[in-house]
Amino acid sequence: MLSAEQKRFYDENGYLMVEDVVTGDALRRLQAVTHDLIDASRGVSESDAIYDLDHGHSAEMPRLTRIKLPHKVDPCYDEILKSSAVTEVLRDLLGPDVTLLTAKLNAKAPGGGAAVEWHQDWAFYPHTNDTLLAVGLMLDDVDMANGPLQVIPGSHRGPVLSHHANGFFCGAVDPEDPDFHRDRAVTLTGRAGSMTVHHCRTLHGSAPNRSDRPRLVLFYECAAADAWPILGAASYIHELGQRRFWDDLQDRVVCGAPCLEPRLADVPVRMPLPPARDNTSIFKTQAAGGVKSAFG
Repeated sequence: MLSAEQKRFYDENGYLMVEDVVTGDALRRLQAVTHDLIDASRGVSESDAIYDLDHGHSAEMPRLTRIKLPHKVDPCYDEILKSSAVTEVLRDLLGPDVTLLTAKLNAKAPGGGAAVEWHQDWAFYPHTNDTLLAVGLMLDDVDMANGPLQVIPGSHRGPVLSHHANGFFCGAVDPEDPDFHRDRAVTLTGRAGSMTVHHCRTLHGSAPNRSDRPRLVLFYECAAADAWPILGAASYIHELGQRRFWDDLQDRVVCGAPCLEPRLADVPVRMPLPPARDNTSIFKTQAAGGVKSAFG
């Protein structure tokens, strides 16, 4: 799927834009299912297991920040992850055995859909190695006005910045951190069906949607199967039980098979503790931490 040059670019810069990954009927199906889910949120008055509601949400004008775990809501999202060109990109960059960490569909509503402050995904879920990434499949055309993803090239090779404020994990970096070089940021725009890729340690964020058009992006966060979580795995296994944990792990295999021998790498780690007062979503984590916005 990816050329040698694309792989080299990703290794050096920590991000990649891949055009026209999903097209035609497959893209139209994803768009239709997503719009149906947004329409169904008209009957929801507070955030729940499926929807994170944005300010101003109403039955007359649904406004969402996110659809949670979309691959568990409709099978089309799971199919596109496991049986499409998306799968091939993941295999090219992570190897033959890939697992899903989580998925979300970020829905920036027109006229101010929430910003995502600058952060590194690695700060939220350190693993035994950092062969992890996130892909963002654009379901709408994304341009400079409707809140595109921004990344800082090469930051995946630098330090893990502090994501703490006032003694708590806040899920965002301080815009005044001397290791935060916003002047180097690159903005990733593209047509619907194209896909961004960024390494788990790449600094990234996105501004509010200041246009009169939506910005729907389907994110999958994935790992090489030999990357095992450092925080939370033991309690998660205890909560589910070993059999249910194993079944869940099987469900999260994107391609290949699970790995029972974690690869340990010399990677920088900061634990995301103490947890934010509200850590039910990145938006609430960042808001609860009183993060100073880098987007004005």
